[in-house]
Amino acid sequence: MARKSFRNLPKTLLQWGVLLAIILFMTGVFSKENAADPEAWCPMGGLQALATFAAQGTLPCSMSSVQVMMGIMLFACVVLFSKLFCSYLCPLGTVEDFLTSLRKAIGWKKGIVIRNGSVFDRILRSLKYVLVFVIFYSTITASELFCKKLDPYYAVATGFKGEIELWMSLISIGLVVLGGFLIDRFWCRYICPLGAISNSFKFWGFQIVFFGLVLWLGDRANYVLYLALFCVLGYLLEIIFLKRTHPQIVSIIKDDGLCNHCGLCTKHCPYHINIRDCKSRVKHVDCTLCGECTTVCNANALKVGVGKRAKGGFWRFVPPILAIVITAFGIWAGSKIELPTINMEWGIEKVDSTGAVTDILVPRKHLVPVQLEGLRSVKCYGSSMAFKAKLEKIRGVHGVKTFVGKHRAEVLIDSTKITAESLQEAIFSPSMFRIWTPDHKQLDSLRILTIRTEKMYDKLDLNYLGLQMRNTGRSIFGLESEFACPLIVRVFVSPNETLDEEWFREIVEMKVLSMPIHGGGTKDTPIDYEFVEMEDGYQMIGIEEYLHKIFDASSAFKAEFQSRVEAAQNQTQYIYEIANRVYEKPIIRRNMPYLSNHLSKEEGIIGVYINLNKDFVPAIQIRYTAPMTADRIWELINMETWTITYSKDDIRETPAKLAFDTKGINYIYE
Repeated sequence: MARKSFRNLPKTLLQWGVLLAIILFMTGVFSKENAADPEAWCPMGGLQALATFAAQGTLPCSMSSVQVMMGIMLFACVVLFSKLFCSYLCPLGTVEDFLTSLRKAIGWKKGIVIRNGSVFDRILRSLKYVLVFVIFYSTITASELFCKKLDPYYAVATGFKGEIELWMSLISIGLVVLGGFLIDRFWCRYICPLGAISNSFKFWGFQIVFFGLVLWLGDRANYVLYLALFCVLGYLLEIIFLKRTHPQIVSIIKDDGLCNHCGLCTKHCPYHINIRDCKSRVKHVDCTLCGECTTVCNANALKVGVGKRAKGGFWRFVPPILAIVITAFGIWAGSKIELPTINMEWGIEKVDSTGAVTDILVPRKHLVPVQLEGLRSVKCYGSSMAFKAKLEKIRGVHGVKTFVGKHRAEVLIDSTKITAESLQEAIFSPSMFRIWTPDHKQLDSLRILTIRTEKMYDKLDLNYLGLQMRNTGRSIFGLESEFACPLIVRVFVSPNETLDEEWFREIVEMKVLSMPIHGGGTKDTPIDYEFVEMEDGYQMIGIEEYLHKIFDASSAFKAEFQSRVEAAQNQTQYIYEIANRVYEKPIIRRNMPYLSNHLSKEEGIIGVYINLNKDFVPAIQIRYTAPMTADRIWELINMETWTITYSKDDIRETPAKLAFDTKGINYIYE
């Protein structure tokens, strides 16, 4: 009597264990700080990142070295062993197997059968290669992971809140659920782009020739052509050599002398590979070494083997063990190795339309790499490109590599034009950070203490130091930074507060910043600042001067319409003011351009501001003159939709960005 397929414990336990782990990580059970990134270990994202890096010299936004390494591990695993990710680790494969079991449980044993190698089967197999082309082309072009827009796993794991296109995600989920219920492993066989790439890697001999050709041609052909050739080659290899992939180290070995040709192996294979008619080794492109055939074989004719030798026994556990070991190695290696998110140079050579160098602008011998550490604001592709844009404006800078995982950059400078210290000064942004707002009715002045620090040259570092000081509960109201080596940090404190050098050293050199998060728990952020000294003496600043100084640095907003300012010079002008403490929050200032854009279409509106009013309360102030009225302004700002002009030909109705509960006051502008 045949053994039941549910006795394939290695596959069942690993599949459902992985799915359970994903659910626990996504829901934040293991980490109260935040749920894990659902794409954190996805090899598909890693392969897209590698392709983008090869074509553009950059990594897609939000990519990590772990994902890249997982893509490399997938390639190595398929070439050496088989599609172990598909059979043991992929959550979509687990769902597909569950749907097959569900269909059989309700009495529909076979479902819809598409025979391997049939005309319909070969046509359907082309779909996943078309999808590979679309996904990789879109990712390389936009430098963002296009697969997120349609990945059914990503959509479900993020609760449809990720970077998805809803209609694409719903179609994908429908194909997984309905397709998987009707046809065994429908998504995996015909739609999955990772399955297409894995199948292509099984013909590793042809792919070596293909990648050799790509390296030889280099920039003489466009990446679009290479991508199209890869997809066409993969599809043709799959349909022509469906049952004859290149040899792998581990495979399913069949002893045809023991086989009783009962057909149970073919019946229980998730892909319905015709194992019964195989003579020695299963070489079919769809084989994933899942072990279902070896589990149900009642003649002991099928075993996991190495090379041409059947092993059996413990060796049936080798494929899932390999899947675990390779994945663990990929995660470990990814944490040790990091590819640059961008790797760009400029202003070194002149090239013509063919790519030939026509002039040397800067001799390479003058170029020196400078390492910049602790760039917390450099954390993705977008912020890396913003950092590059800033560097391009600095004379003597000719290139940059960013490593967002470690918030590090390597900047290429002309040593005859700029030094490492002057580079650091050029990219430094002086800033202020509000810790608490002092009560101007109780304090008439603040004391300014000055400390010197190192490793605090990123614009976010002052914020983190301010948060550290806020956690102490001391009467410290704000910080201000000024470039110097060591860095100058001014600390605004109550005149009654006593702080010495040892206290500052302890706070500055704390290694972890712990902050409470919404919903409970804390978020720990590693920091590594150095305290140098506390300067002798102090200065004083009036409370009103300080309040305006800190507010202007962090919360003030100004949008004036110059032609109307000039036209209204001889007219009576008014201010419509709505005061609220909440208006000092950064999110308010970020939405003010929408409000000013919306109001700018109305005759009589002169300017829109956020200022401190006469009572030192943050206030939105709208400056206007006739024919505009206060009642009309209240009506305009409370519309459910605002009319926003993005360009001359792009005017949109946008949901209101701000809400107002209490009417403001009206007074003459002076």
